[in-house]
Amino acid sequence: MSTDRRSPGPGASSDRHSPGPGPSSDRHSAGPGASTERHSAGPGASSDRVVVVGQLARDIVLVVGAMPETGTAADVTERREMLGGKGANQAVAVAQLGMPVSLVAVVGDDFISDQLLAQAISDGIDVRPVVRRRGAPTGLIVEVLEADGHWRYLQHLPPPVLLTAADVEASADLLRTAAAVMIQLQQPAAGVEAALRYARQGNALVVVDGVADPETIAQADVVRADENEAAQLGDIDRILASGPRLVAFGTENGNRFAWPGGTLELPLTGGPATDTTGGGDSFVAALTVALLHGDTPPQAARKAVDASGSTVRHPGGRPALR
Repeated sequence: MSTDRRSPGPGASSDRHSPGPGPSSDRHSAGPGASTERHSAGPGASSDRVVVVGQLARDIVLVVGAMPETGTAADVTERREMLGGKGANQAVAVAQLGMPVSLVAVVGDDFISDQLLAQAISDGIDVRPVVRRRGAPTGLIVEVLEADGHWRYLQHLPPPVLLTAADVEASADLLRTAAAVMIQLQQPAAGVEAALRYARQGNALVVVDGVADPETIAQADVVRADENEAAQLGDIDRILASGPRLVAFGTENGNRFAWPGGTLELPLTGGPATDTTGGGDSFVAALTVALLHGDTPPQAARKAVDASGSTVRHPGGRPALR
C-alpha cells in the first residue's frame, strides 16, 4: 500500500490524543543489556515496549464473487469494518503476541477516530502517542476482495493523516527507551528519518518494513520487504552487507532470510490464502517479538512465516495470533 509523501499543508494543526485510562508506557531506558547484537532485549533491560510508527486507518473489507463490469453491480457476500492500516495491524499483532506496544500514528478529529482509538485500546495498544489532526478526516482503506483471493484497494490517506517529523519528535522519549521500533516506510521520509534518529539514540532493535533507501538500510537492524518491494531493492546479500543484522525478503513462493553467516528459504504456510493483505504485518510483528525474546534468526523466521500464514486465512488484514 503506497501513500502520498507530501506533508500537511499550512494551517494543519494537531493534538495529542488522550483517551483516558489505557495501557501505560514504560519510559525507562532499555540499558546496556538491551543489545545482544540488538536482537534481544536482554536480561538487563528495563523496558520491553515495542513502538510501531505507521498508519492507522478505518478498514472496510467487501467480499464479492467477482468484480462487476463497468456500469453494473455485484452483491457483497461479506462485509467487515475494523481498525486497520499497516501500523495499527502491526501493533495489534505485537499485543496479541504478549508484548507491550505503543502506536505513533495520526487520525482525524472525526467520530470514526474515536471508535478506532477505542478499539485499539481494547486490543491492548497504548494510543497516547497518536496525533489527532484538527480538520482532517481519518484515513480510510476499502478492500474489495474477490472469491479467488484477488483484491483491490481504494484508499483515502491524504497528507494530513500521514506522520510529520514533528509528530514523531513528540514521541522522542518513547522511541529512545523502546526495546524495538518498527517503522513503516510508506510514511513520509521526514517522519521516517525522525523515527530512525530517536530509535538510534537508545538501544532499540530497529525494524524497517518497505522499500528502504541506502541510508535507512545502514541504520536498520532488520529490513523486511515483500516480493514486489524486494525486486526494487535488489540482491539480498548486498542489502545485508550494508549493515542490517537480518534481511527478510518475500519471494514468489515464500520468504528468504539472510544474516551474517547464514541464509534460509521458507515456503508459505497455512494452506491456500483467503486474503493476503495482512500477512506481511503479522510477519513483521512476529519476527520482531521473536528476536526480542532471544530467538535465533532461523527460529524467528519460522515464527514470522507461521504468523503470516495464520493471518491470510480470513478476509481483511487484522491479525488473529492468539
